[in-house]
Amino acid sequence: MPTVTISEIQDICKIALEKHGALPWIAGAVADAVAKNESRSNRICGLYYLQSYCQQLRTGRVAKDAEPVISVPKPGFIHVDAKYGFAQPAFASALPSAIAAARENGTASLAIGHSHTCTSLGYFTEQLARHGFIALGFTNSSPIVAPPGGKVRTIGTNPIAFSVPDGKGGIAMQFDQSTTVVALGRITMAKDAGESIPEGWALDEYGQPTTDPHKALAGSLVSAGGYKGWGFGLMAELLTAGLTGGIASQFVKPLKAPTGEPHDLGQYFLLIDPANAEYFYERCQQVIELVSQDEGTRLPGQFINELTEVDVPQALWELALDLANG
Repeated sequence: MPTVTISEIQDICKIALEKHGALPWIAGAVADAVAKNESRSNRICGLYYLQSYCQQLRTGRVAKDAEPVISVPKPGFIHVDAKYGFAQPAFASALPSAIAAARENGTASLAIGHSHTCTSLGYFTEQLARHGFIALGFTNSSPIVAPPGGKVRTIGTNPIAFSVPDGKGGIAMQFDQSTTVVALGRITMAKDAGESIPEGWALDEYGQPTTDPHKALAGSLVSAGGYKGWGFGLMAELLTAGLTGGIASQFVKPLKAPTGEPHDLGQYFLLIDPANAEYFYERCQQVIELVSQDEGTRLPGQFINELTEVDVPQALWELALDLANG
C-alpha cells in the first residue's frame, strides 16, 4: 500500500478532473475537497469518488463548465444556481457574499440548488467556522431510506453537519453525519470488498434486517435512532429540496451511476455570527471543560487531526493515476 502526500493527491485529482473536461478552477475546487477528506481519513468522500466524478464529467451527468449564478433575493439570503455543476465551486463562488451577509445581519442563509453531490458537508461548514461563524449544513441525496415501519425508499441519507469556531481561527466542535445509522458509502464499500455488514444498518426489500450489502442496496438503510433520525432526515429534506431549487430525494437518480440525469441536489447552510452573543465563547469553553472531565472524552471534532500523508490502497491509487493520464 503506497504512502502518498495529501498535496500529491490534490495534484493528481486536479489533473484527472481536467483531463475529463473540467475547467481548471472547477477542477481545483473539487480536488481540494477530495484531498481534505483524505487528510481526515474520510476515504468515502475522497479518492473513492474520483472515478465517478471523472466518468460523469465525460458523460455530461455533471456540467464540466458550469458557471454558478449568485443572487440575493433578501439581504440575509444568498442563493446559488449551480447549473448542474459541482457543489464545491458553487460554494466557493458564493462564500464571500454569504460571509458579508452574515456579518451585516448576524445570520444568513446560503442555499445552493441544481448541484452535484457535495460528498462531505463538513468540508463546507468547517470553512464557515474558520471565518468565525457557527455553521449548520444540510443536503439531500438519492432515495435509500424508508419511513420507520415502511419499505418504500423515500428520502436519502440526508446528512447534517455542524461546525463551531473557537474564536481563534480554529474549530471548537464539528460533526458531519448522515441521518442513517451509516452512510451509503459504507454499504457500497462492503459490497465491493465482499464483506458483510452488521445487523442494524439496513433492511432488505421486504423490510427485514439484513447483513448482506447487496440486499441492503436493494432495500433501505435504517434511520439513526429510528423515528428520531427519520425526523432529522425529513428536516434536511425540506430545507434542501424546499429552499434551494434542487429536487426531492425521491426523484434523484443513483449518485454514482456513470450516465443519466444530473443529480440536481440542494445544499442549505445557516450562518450565525457569535460576535452578537457576548458570552458565546465563554459558554463554549465551559462546555468543553465539562465534557472533557472524564479521561478520553472530548467534543466531536475538538482535536481535528489533519494528516499530511496517507496510505492509499494500491488499486485505488493506480486508478487515480490512470484517470490522470486520461
